[in-house]
Amino acid sequence: MAAITYEHIKTCKQSGARLGIVHTPHGSFETPMFMPVGTLATVKTMSPEDLKDMGAKIILSNTYHLWLRPGNEIIKEAGGLHRFMNWDRPILTDSGGFQVFSLSDMRKITEEGVEFRNHLNGERLFLTPEKCMEIQNDLGPDIMMAFDECPPYPAEYDYLKASVERTSRWAERCLKAHKRPEDQGLFGIVQGGEYEDLRRQSAEDLISLDFPGYAVGGLSVGEPKEVMNRVLEFTTPLLPADKPRYLMGVGSPDSLVDGSIRGIDMFDCVLPTRIARNGTLMTSTGRLVVRNAKYARDYRPLDENCDCHVCQNYSRAYIRHLVKCGETFGFRLTTYHNLYFLLKLMENIRQAIREDRLLDYREEFFEAYGFNKPDAKNF
Repeated sequence: MAAITYEHIKTCKQSGARLGIVHTPHGSFETPMFMPVGTLATVKTMSPEDLKDMGAKIILSNTYHLWLRPGNEIIKEAGGLHRFMNWDRPILTDSGGFQVFSLSDMRKITEEGVEFRNHLNGERLFLTPEKCMEIQNDLGPDIMMAFDECPPYPAEYDYLKASVERTSRWAERCLKAHKRPEDQGLFGIVQGGEYEDLRRQSAEDLISLDFPGYAVGGLSVGEPKEVMNRVLEFTTPLLPADKPRYLMGVGSPDSLVDGSIRGIDMFDCVLPTRIARNGTLMTSTGRLVVRNAKYARDYRPLDENCDCHVCQNYSRAYIRHLVKCGETFGFRLTTYHNLYFLLKLMENIRQAIREDRLLDYREEFFEAYGFNKPDAKNF
Protein backbone atom coordinates (compact mmCIF):
# COMPACT_ATOMS: atom_id res chain seq x y z
CA MET A 1 0.00 0.00 0.00
CA ALA A 2 1.23 3.50 -0.85
CA ALA A 3 2.57 5.64 2.00
CA ILE A 4 0.21 8.48 1.06
CA THR A 5 -3.35 7.98 -0.16
CA TYR A 6 -6.25 10.32 -0.83
CA GLU A 7 -9.86 9.51 0.05
CA HIS A 8 -12.51 11.65 -1.64
CA ILE A 9 -15.50 12.44 0.58
CA LYS A 10 -17.58 15.03 -1.24
CA THR A 11 -17.61 17.59 -4.03
CA CYS A 12 -19.37 20.90 -3.34
CA LYS A 13 -22.25 21.20 -5.81
CA GLN A 14 -22.09 25.00 -5.70
CA SER A 15 -18.33 25.52 -6.20
CA GLY A 16 -16.73 22.27 -7.32
CA ALA A 17 -14.40 22.33 -4.30
CA ARG A 18 -13.66 18.95 -2.78
CA LEU A 19 -13.61 17.51 0.71
CA GLY A 20 -11.25 14.63 1.35
CA ILE A 21 -8.90 12.84 3.71
CA VAL A 22 -5.16 12.37 3.22
CA HIS A 23 -3.85 9.23 4.92
CA THR A 24 -0.19 9.11 6.02
CA PRO A 25 1.98 6.84 8.21
CA HIS A 26 1.54 9.29 11.11
CA GLY A 27 -2.19 9.80 10.85
CA SER A 28 -4.85 11.27 8.59
CA PHE A 29 -6.17 14.78 8.08
CA GLU A 30 -9.19 16.26 6.37
CA THR A 31 -8.74 18.55 3.39
CA PRO A 32 -8.69 21.35 2.42
CA MET A 33 -6.04 21.91 5.11
CA PHE A 34 -3.52 24.62 5.99
CA MET A 35 -0.10 23.47 7.20
CA PRO A 36 1.79 25.70 9.67
CA VAL A 37 5.43 26.12 8.69
CA GLY A 38 8.15 24.93 11.06
CA THR A 39 11.20 25.77 8.96
CA LEU A 40 13.86 24.66 11.47
CA ALA A 41 11.84 21.85 13.07
CA THR A 42 9.79 24.34 15.07
CA VAL A 43 6.87 26.63 14.29
CA LYS A 44 8.29 29.87 15.66
CA THR A 45 7.31 30.43 19.34
CA MET A 46 4.86 27.49 19.26
CA SER A 47 5.21 24.18 21.07
CA PRO A 48 3.86 20.92 19.58
CA GLU A 49 1.24 21.05 22.34
CA ASP A 50 0.16 24.53 21.17
CA LEU A 51 -0.19 23.25 17.62
CA LYS A 52 -2.30 20.28 18.67
CA ASP A 53 -4.45 22.52 20.87
CA MET A 54 -5.26 24.81 17.92
CA GLY A 55 -6.10 21.90 15.63
CA ALA A 56 -3.00 21.57 13.43
CA LYS A 57 -2.94 18.10 11.85
CA ILE A 58 0.21 18.41 9.72
CA ILE A 59 3.18 20.79 9.70
CA LEU A 60 5.93 21.61 7.24
CA SER A 61 9.70 21.76 7.71
CA ASN A 62 12.45 22.85 5.33
CA THR A 63 15.04 20.55 3.79
CA TYR A 64 17.57 23.25 2.94
CA HIS A 65 17.65 24.84 6.40
CA LEU A 66 17.72 21.52 8.27
CA TRP A 67 20.53 20.28 6.02
CA LEU A 68 22.60 23.25 7.18
CA ARG A 69 21.46 23.21 10.82
CA PRO A 70 21.63 20.84 12.66
CA GLY A 71 22.33 18.51 9.70
CA ASN A 72 20.32 15.59 8.37
CA GLU A 73 22.70 13.09 9.98
CA ILE A 74 21.92 14.37 13.48
CA ILE A 75 18.17 14.25 12.85
CA LYS A 76 18.50 10.72 11.46
CA GLU A 77 20.43 9.66 14.59
CA ALA A 78 17.66 11.14 16.74
CA GLY A 79 15.14 8.89 15.03
CA GLY A 80 13.87 11.32 12.41
CA LEU A 81 12.04 14.63 12.59
CA HIS A 82 9.03 13.25 14.45
CA ARG A 83 11.12 12.13 17.43
CA PHE A 84 13.58 15.01 17.17
CA MET A 85 10.84 17.63 17.61
CA ASN A 86 8.31 15.55 19.57
CA TRP A 87 5.60 15.74 16.88
CA ASP A 88 3.67 12.50 16.29
CA ARG A 89 1.41 13.79 13.49
CA PRO A 90 2.22 14.08 9.77
CA ILE A 91 5.14 16.19 8.53
CA LEU A 92 5.86 17.46 5.02
CA THR A 93 9.32 18.69 4.00
CA ASP A 94 9.74 20.95 1.01
CA SER A 95 12.73 20.23 -1.20
CA GLY A 96 14.71 23.38 -0.45
CA GLY A 97 14.40 24.38 -4.09
CA PHE A 98 12.67 27.68 -3.36
CA GLN A 99 15.34 28.67 -0.85
CA VAL A 100 18.16 27.74 -3.22
CA PHE A 101 16.67 29.57 -6.17
CA SER A 102 15.91 32.64 -4.10
CA LEU A 103 19.69 33.00 -3.72
CA SER A 104 19.76 34.27 -7.30
CA ASP A 105 23.01 36.19 -6.94
CA MET A 106 24.82 33.24 -5.40
CA ARG A 107 23.79 30.22 -7.48
CA LYS A 108 24.52 28.46 -10.76
CA ILE A 109 22.09 25.99 -12.35
CA THR A 110 23.39 23.03 -14.34
CA GLU A 111 21.76 19.83 -15.54
CA GLU A 112 23.37 17.99 -12.63
CA GLY A 113 22.05 20.35 -9.94
CA VAL A 114 22.55 23.75 -8.38
CA GLU A 115 25.77 25.23 -7.05
CA PHE A 116 25.26 27.97 -4.50
CA ARG A 117 26.70 29.50 -1.35
CA ASN A 118 25.59 28.72 2.17
CA HIS A 119 23.73 31.85 3.30
CA LEU A 120 25.17 31.41 6.81
CA ASN A 121 28.91 31.21 6.13
CA GLY A 122 29.44 31.52 2.39
CA GLU A 123 30.59 27.90 1.95
CA ARG A 124 30.10 26.48 -1.56
CA LEU A 125 27.38 23.82 -1.70
CA PHE A 126 25.98 21.64 -4.47
CA LEU A 127 22.43 20.31 -4.30
CA THR A 128 21.28 17.64 -6.72
CA PRO A 129 18.00 15.70 -6.95
CA GLU A 130 19.81 12.70 -5.46
CA LYS A 131 21.20 14.71 -2.54
CA CYS A 132 17.77 16.25 -1.92
CA MET A 133 16.28 12.75 -1.63
CA GLU A 134 19.08 11.57 0.66
CA ILE A 135 18.47 14.48 3.04
CA GLN A 136 14.70 13.99 3.10
CA ASN A 137 15.01 10.22 3.57
CA ASP A 138 17.19 10.98 6.60
CA LEU A 139 14.74 13.57 7.94
CA GLY A 140 11.92 11.03 7.71
CA PRO A 141 8.82 13.13 6.91
CA ASP A 142 5.61 11.50 5.72
CA ILE A 143 5.59 13.62 2.56
CA MET A 144 8.71 14.66 0.61
CA MET A 145 8.92 17.08 -2.30
CA ALA A 146 10.85 16.51 -5.52
CA PHE A 147 13.71 18.90 -6.30
CA ASP A 148 12.50 21.44 -8.84
CA GLU A 149 13.48 24.79 -10.25
CA CYS A 150 11.28 27.59 -8.94
CA PRO A 151 11.63 30.35 -11.55
CA PRO A 152 10.88 34.00 -10.79
CA TYR A 153 7.84 35.97 -11.90
CA PRO A 154 7.73 37.18 -14.57
CA ALA A 155 9.96 34.92 -16.66
CA GLU A 156 10.36 34.59 -20.42
CA TYR A 157 8.55 31.73 -22.14
CA ASP A 158 11.70 30.11 -23.53
CA TYR A 159 13.37 30.16 -20.12
CA LEU A 160 10.31 28.62 -18.48
CA LYS A 161 10.07 25.91 -21.14
CA ALA A 162 13.66 24.83 -20.53
CA SER A 163 13.05 25.04 -16.78
CA VAL A 164 9.95 22.82 -16.97
CA GLU A 165 11.82 20.23 -18.99
CA ARG A 166 14.71 20.23 -16.51
CA THR A 167 12.31 19.95 -13.57
CA SER A 168 10.72 16.89 -15.21
CA ARG A 169 14.11 15.24 -15.66
CA TRP A 170 15.01 16.04 -12.05
CA ALA A 171 11.68 14.56 -10.90
CA GLU A 172 12.53 11.26 -12.57
CA ARG A 173 15.93 11.27 -10.89
CA CYS A 174 14.27 11.97 -7.54
CA LEU A 175 12.01 8.95 -7.93
CA LYS A 176 14.97 6.71 -8.71
CA ALA A 177 16.93 8.04 -5.70
CA HIS A 178 14.03 7.77 -3.21
CA LYS A 179 14.94 4.97 -0.79
CA ARG A 180 11.85 4.80 1.45
CA PRO A 181 8.71 4.73 -0.74
CA GLU A 182 7.02 2.34 1.69
CA ASP A 183 6.77 4.96 4.46
CA GLN A 184 7.47 8.29 2.72
CA GLY A 185 5.40 9.66 -0.14
CA LEU A 186 7.17 11.77 -2.77
CA PHE A 187 5.18 14.54 -4.50
CA GLY A 188 6.00 16.00 -7.91
CA ILE A 189 5.83 19.77 -8.45
CA VAL A 190 4.09 21.22 -11.51
CA GLN A 191 5.78 24.32 -12.88
CA GLY A 192 5.28 26.45 -16.00
CA GLY A 193 4.63 30.00 -14.83
CA GLU A 194 1.46 31.56 -16.22
CA TYR A 195 1.58 29.63 -19.50
CA GLU A 196 -1.17 27.04 -19.92
CA ASP A 197 0.72 24.87 -22.42
CA LEU A 198 3.79 24.68 -20.15
CA ARG A 199 1.67 23.80 -17.12
CA ARG A 200 0.03 21.06 -19.20
CA GLN A 201 3.41 19.75 -20.34
CA SER A 202 4.71 19.76 -16.77
CA ALA A 203 1.60 18.00 -15.44
CA GLU A 204 1.70 15.33 -18.15
CA ASP A 205 5.39 14.67 -17.56
CA LEU A 206 4.90 14.23 -13.81
CA ILE A 207 1.68 12.23 -14.03
CA SER A 208 3.49 9.75 -16.26
CA LEU A 209 5.85 9.14 -13.33
CA ASP A 210 2.90 8.25 -11.06
CA PHE A 211 3.70 10.26 -7.93
CA PRO A 212 1.34 9.73 -4.95
CA GLY A 213 0.58 13.48 -4.90
CA TYR A 214 1.18 16.66 -6.86
CA ALA A 215 1.99 20.24 -5.96
CA VAL A 216 1.43 23.42 -7.94
CA GLY A 217 4.64 25.43 -7.64
CA GLY A 218 5.80 28.77 -8.97
CA LEU A 219 2.84 30.76 -7.62
CA SER A 220 2.72 33.34 -4.83
CA VAL A 221 6.04 34.64 -6.16
CA GLY A 222 4.87 38.17 -6.97
CA GLU A 223 2.11 37.61 -9.51
CA PRO A 224 -1.29 39.33 -9.10
CA LYS A 225 -4.01 37.30 -7.38
CA GLU A 226 -6.03 37.11 -10.59
CA VAL A 227 -3.06 35.47 -12.33
CA MET A 228 -2.76 32.89 -9.56
CA ASN A 229 -6.45 32.06 -9.77
CA ARG A 230 -6.35 31.81 -13.56
CA VAL A 231 -3.35 29.45 -13.44
CA LEU A 232 -5.11 27.27 -10.86
CA GLU A 233 -8.24 27.15 -13.00
CA PHE A 234 -6.41 25.53 -15.90
CA THR A 235 -3.81 23.58 -13.87
CA THR A 236 -5.74 21.84 -11.10
CA PRO A 237 -8.07 19.94 -13.50
CA LEU A 238 -4.96 18.43 -15.12
CA LEU A 239 -4.01 16.67 -11.88
CA PRO A 240 -5.31 13.21 -10.89
CA ALA A 241 -8.57 13.35 -8.97
CA ASP A 242 -7.56 10.43 -6.76
CA LYS A 243 -4.40 12.08 -5.37
CA PRO A 244 -3.74 15.11 -3.11
CA ARG A 245 -3.15 18.54 -4.65
CA TYR A 246 -0.89 20.98 -2.83
CA LEU A 247 -0.52 24.72 -3.54
CA MET A 248 2.90 25.74 -2.26
CA GLY A 249 3.61 28.91 -0.31
CA VAL A 250 0.07 30.31 -0.18
CA GLY A 251 -1.52 31.42 3.10
CA SER A 252 -3.48 34.67 2.82
CA PRO A 253 -7.11 34.13 3.85
CA ASP A 254 -8.58 35.08 0.46
CA SER A 255 -6.20 32.76 -1.38
CA LEU A 256 -7.06 29.84 0.90
CA VAL A 257 -10.74 30.26 0.04
CA ASP A 258 -10.11 30.83 -3.66
CA GLY A 259 -7.61 27.96 -3.87
CA SER A 260 -10.07 25.59 -2.21
CA ILE A 261 -12.75 26.59 -4.70
CA ARG A 262 -10.30 25.67 -7.48
CA GLY A 263 -9.71 22.17 -6.15
CA ILE A 264 -6.63 22.54 -3.92
CA ASP A 265 -6.33 20.24 -0.88
CA MET A 266 -3.22 21.46 0.96
CA PHE A 267 -1.65 24.87 1.59
CA ASP A 268 1.34 26.22 3.52
CA CYS A 269 2.88 29.62 4.15
CA VAL A 270 5.05 31.51 6.64
CA LEU A 271 2.69 34.49 6.35
CA PRO A 272 0.67 34.03 9.59
CA THR A 273 3.77 33.58 11.76
CA ARG A 274 5.84 36.25 10.02
CA ILE A 275 3.26 39.03 10.26
CA ALA A 276 2.45 38.00 13.84
CA ARG A 277 5.97 38.97 14.85
CA ASN A 278 5.26 42.45 13.49
CA GLY A 279 2.04 42.73 15.47
CA THR A 280 -0.28 42.15 12.49
CA LEU A 281 -3.33 39.98 13.10
CA MET A 282 -5.96 38.28 10.97
CA THR A 283 -9.44 38.80 12.38
CA SER A 284 -12.98 38.07 11.23
CA THR A 285 -13.40 41.76 10.38
CA GLY A 286 -10.08 42.27 8.62
CA ARG A 287 -6.45 43.05 9.29
CA LEU A 288 -5.54 44.50 12.69
CA VAL A 289 -2.13 46.02 13.44
CA VAL A 290 -2.03 45.84 17.22
CA ARG A 291 1.15 47.93 17.45
CA ASN A 292 -0.85 51.01 16.48
CA ALA A 293 -1.28 53.63 19.19
CA LYS A 294 -5.09 53.50 19.04
CA TYR A 295 -5.00 50.12 20.79
CA ALA A 296 -3.03 51.33 23.84
CA ARG A 297 -6.24 51.51 25.90
CA ASP A 298 -8.31 48.99 23.95
CA TYR A 299 -9.25 46.23 26.39
CA ARG A 300 -11.23 44.15 23.91
CA PRO A 301 -9.88 40.85 22.54
CA LEU A 302 -8.04 40.79 19.23
CA ASP A 303 -11.17 39.35 17.60
CA GLU A 304 -14.49 39.40 19.43
CA ASN A 305 -15.72 36.55 17.20
CA CYS A 306 -12.77 34.26 17.94
CA ASP A 307 -12.80 31.50 20.56
CA CYS A 308 -9.04 30.87 20.70
CA HIS A 309 -7.50 31.04 24.17
CA VAL A 310 -5.68 34.30 23.26
CA CYS A 311 -8.91 36.10 22.48
CA GLN A 312 -10.59 34.58 25.52
CA ASN A 313 -7.91 35.77 27.96
CA TYR A 314 -5.87 38.74 26.68
CA SER A 315 -6.65 42.26 25.51
CA ARG A 316 -5.40 44.28 22.58
CA ALA A 317 -3.83 46.73 25.03
CA TYR A 318 -1.85 44.02 26.78
CA ILE A 319 -0.70 42.36 23.58
CA ARG A 320 0.29 45.74 22.13
CA HIS A 321 2.37 46.41 25.22
CA LEU A 322 4.17 43.06 24.88
CA VAL A 323 4.83 43.47 21.16
CA LYS A 324 6.06 47.05 21.54
CA CYS A 325 8.45 45.89 24.28
CA GLY A 326 9.73 42.99 22.17
CA GLU A 327 8.50 40.43 24.70
CA THR A 328 8.50 36.88 23.36
CA PHE A 329 5.18 36.15 25.05
CA GLY A 330 3.57 38.80 22.86
CA PHE A 331 4.84 37.07 19.73
CA ARG A 332 3.56 33.74 21.07
CA LEU A 333 0.09 35.21 21.52
CA THR A 334 -0.09 36.86 18.09
CA THR A 335 1.32 33.75 16.38
CA TYR A 336 -1.12 31.45 18.13
CA HIS A 337 -4.06 33.62 17.13
CA ASN A 338 -3.07 33.90 13.46
CA LEU A 339 -2.51 30.15 13.08
CA TYR A 340 -5.75 29.40 14.90
CA PHE A 341 -7.57 31.85 12.63
CA LEU A 342 -6.38 30.09 9.46
CA LEU A 343 -7.04 26.60 10.81
CA LYS A 344 -10.54 27.70 11.81
CA LEU A 345 -11.01 29.23 8.35
CA MET A 346 -10.15 25.86 6.79
CA GLU A 347 -12.61 24.15 9.13
CA ASN A 348 -15.29 26.58 7.97
CA ILE A 349 -14.37 25.93 4.33
CA ARG A 350 -14.73 22.18 4.86
CA GLN A 351 -18.11 22.66 6.53
CA ALA A 352 -19.28 24.89 3.67
CA ILE A 353 -18.28 22.15 1.19
CA ARG A 354 -20.32 19.64 3.19
CA GLU A 355 -23.29 21.99 2.96
CA ASP A 356 -22.77 22.78 -0.76
CA ARG A 357 -22.43 26.49 -0.04
CA LEU A 358 -18.77 27.43 -0.43
CA LEU A 359 -19.46 30.28 -2.87
CA ASP A 360 -21.95 31.73 -0.40
CA TYR A 361 -19.41 31.36 2.38
CA ARG A 362 -16.80 33.11 0.25
CA GLU A 363 -19.11 36.09 -0.22
CA GLU A 364 -19.93 36.28 3.49
CA PHE A 365 -16.30 35.94 4.57
CA PHE A 366 -14.96 38.44 2.02
CA GLU A 367 -17.62 40.96 2.98
CA ALA A 368 -16.89 40.69 6.70
CA TYR A 369 -13.11 40.71 6.20
CA GLY A 370 -13.21 43.67 3.85
CA PHE A 371 -11.82 42.00 0.73
CA ASN A 372 -14.71 43.41 -1.32
CA LYS A 373 -13.77 47.01 -0.55
CA PRO A 374 -11.87 48.97 -3.23
CA ASP A 375 -9.23 50.02 -0.67
CA ALA A 376 -8.99 46.60 0.99
CA LYS A 377 -5.64 45.96 2.65
CA ASN A 378 -4.24 42.47 2.22
CA PHE A 379 -0.94 41.06 3.41
